[in-house]
Amino acid sequence: MSNSIDYVGIFIQFLVAFGFVGLVLVVIRFSGPRRLTSDKLVSFESGIESVGNARIPFSIKYFLTAILFVLFDVEVIFMYPWAVNFKVLGTVGFVEMVLFIGTLLLGFAYIIKKGALKWD
Repeated sequence: MSNSIDYVGIFIQFLVAFGFVGLVLVVIRFSGPRRLTSDKLVSFESGIESVGNARIPFSIKYFLTAILFVLFDVEVIFMYPWAVNFKVLGTVGFVEMVLFIGTLLLGFAYIIKKGALKWD
């Protein structure tokens, strides 16, 4: 059984961490000079002068493709422990993985049907 006294160390560690961050922010704010000039307020990109607006709209296809990649990539990570323990899990583990892969393929078929990966 754990008591609330067991969590005092964690609480103290959080207090010290947040206190240190707050102290550093206050010291930095008041210790250095603040001379804001127009040259300091200009955006700087590796020594290259800025040309035009940096807020160019991107196609949603880039973001959709990235999100779908991450989604299916993370799902594949779940297959590694199954492959390592394949013999231990037996037939039940195999059936569960077939259902898991079937669900993934169903989602992938839905994405293909909706045309999410087509570039016009």
